[in-house]
Amino acid sequence: MFMGEHHHNIDDKGRMIVPAKFREELGSTFVVTRGMDKCLFVYPESEWKQLEQKLKTLPFTKKDARAFTRFFFSGAAECELDKQGRVNIASTLRSYAKLEKECVIIGVSNRVEIWSKSIWEEYFAESEESFAEIAEGIVDFEL
Repeated sequence: MFMGEHHHNIDDKGRMIVPAKFREELGSTFVVTRGMDKCLFVYPESEWKQLEQKLKTLPFTKKDARAFTRFFFSGAAECELDKQGRVNIASTLRSYAKLEKECVIIGVSNRVEIWSKSIWEEYFAESEESFAEIAEGIVDFEL
């Protein structure tokens, strides 16, 4: 399971260190794609395959299903770590998530998310205020 928040920089070539505690669970190859809220989603190969199977069941006759799968899969890139534990993020994905220098890498259960530091801070500040309200609406157990 992925959890925690880590801060790293992305260099001019698009390389970013993946936190050591995430490397083993991500495996030798993993998938990076466009995520929600202007971040990138990173999936271990096994999780990606499960997600792919679920998305294949969406009805292609539905406009929203076609749009979502196009968006999600067209941005996907199979990646691997270099010897220094860095991942090279494609320029199209860096542009989508506005990754320029300072990044935040967070663990979110079955995936990792990569955020621009400024976008993460803005998102976190907005969400923090309504965390209890959000939890009340979606969580059916005591935390």
